[in-house]
This record gives sequence, structure tokens and C-alpha cells, in this order.
Amino acid sequence: MLHLLGTGAPFLVAGRTTTMLAVESDGAVLLVDCGGDAVERMQASGLNPAHLTGLIVTHAHADHLGGLPLLVEKLWLGGRTAPLPVYGIASALDVARRLLDLFGAPEWKGLFEIVWTEIPERPRAEVVDDAHFRVVASPVVHALPNVGLRIETKADGHALAYSSDTEPCDAVVDLARGTRLLVHEATGEGPGHSSAAQAAAVAQQAGVPLLVLVHLPPGLSDADLADARAVFPATVLGKEGGRLRV
Repeated sequence: MLHLLGTGAPFLVAGRTTTMLAVESDGAVLLVDCGGDAVERMQASGLNPAHLTGLIVTHAHADHLGGLPLLVEKLWLGGRTAPLPVYGIASALDVARRLLDLFGAPEWKGLFEIVWTEIPERPRAEVVDDAHFRVVASPVVHALPNVGLRIETKADGHALAYSSDTEPCDAVVDLARGTRLLVHEATGEGPGHSSAAQAAAVAQQAGVPLLVLVHLPPGLSDADLADARAVFPATVLGKEGGRLRV
């Protein structure tokens, strides 16, 4: 199950938070990005934060990483003792470590271990391969180094792809082929980002059954998707707190 914990771009409107995803499978939860209060969003979606098996940070922009200290603090205060794997490319992990240092996390008594795992910046680099998930990542085109993801749930072998922030690129097409849905940003056409119509073209090339748009700018509504649906009819706006079967 895919949980859309947040679906917004950095500049937000009431009722929408930054884009964060959680994939749930067989009792385990994998979190992708944490620009806002990920624990609160998980609880609102009916997920138990104690079941979190790892966090993937796609890149070092604040709307994807700025909530990390709060995530760690809440898990710590909630009694977590198990290590928390945090996956990311080198530049993202560097900022993540510095954020936790800034808030003094290394001095918090009894803080669980954070296991830092660097994602190589190459196509289809292995990120996670555990009892519940298999994840690979590929570099995408953004203002900062960034990766898109392909997440497979081992319980049923189903998969989804996530573009993260990017211009339309072949890497996302490759990650999305053979998946059940593509989660693609739709901030708007411009350097490092994509419009809804451009995301639709990526989905069409990949041959996915469903395109879910996230990283939504203020004011974008279902009525604005005519151009995108002309390219790829199965295009929907991601809904805050929405759930989709993988």
C-alpha cells in the first residue's frame, strides 16, 4: 500500500504538506523523504511509526529533508530502540548528519543508532533489499543531485516508481517500466521540474497503468489536467493522505 503522506511543493496552501511517501507491506513501513512532520502524517494515515524499517532521502532540499530532526526526536521519545537505516546519496546524507548535529541529537540519552547508507549515483543502484522491500535508485535531473526510485514489495512482487524532483528524463521512464503506478512531480515546467503534461509523457513512454501527480503547486486542480490527460488519460492528482494499492 502506498500512503501519500504529503503531496505539496515547497510553497504550500492550507491542508497540504510537503511531498512524503510511505510504502506499507506485511506490517513494515518504508518512508521516502521527510520535509514535514512525518510521524504525525503517518499516524493520521493509520500507520504505526514503530513499524518504520527505514527512511530514504532523495536529495538535500529542505522540503524533502528538513523534518529529519523532528522525525528522529519523535521516534526517540516514542521509545524506539531499534536502529534506523537512513539511505541517501552522499550530499543528502551530509546535510542529514549536520541537521541532527545542529539539534544536538548525538547527545540525546538512549538515542537509537542511525545507520547511514550511501546510495551510489548510478543507474539502478541498489538501495534496500530486505525481507519486505527491494528498492533501486537512478540519478534524475534537478538543481541538486537527486535520485528517483523503484520500490518493490516482496510480499506480492508489485512495484511503483517515484520521480522525486526532476525534469522529464529517461531514468524515470526506465524505473517505471513494469510497475503498477508512477508517482511523478508536477511542480511546473522549468529547470529541474516537470509539468503535469510532461509527467504524462513520461508515464506514456513507460507504459504504466496509472500516473499520480505530487509536488503540486498551489492552485493546480483536476480541471487543469486536460493537456496531461490528452497524453495519458490515467492521470490523477495525488490526494493528501491518499492510499493506493501497489
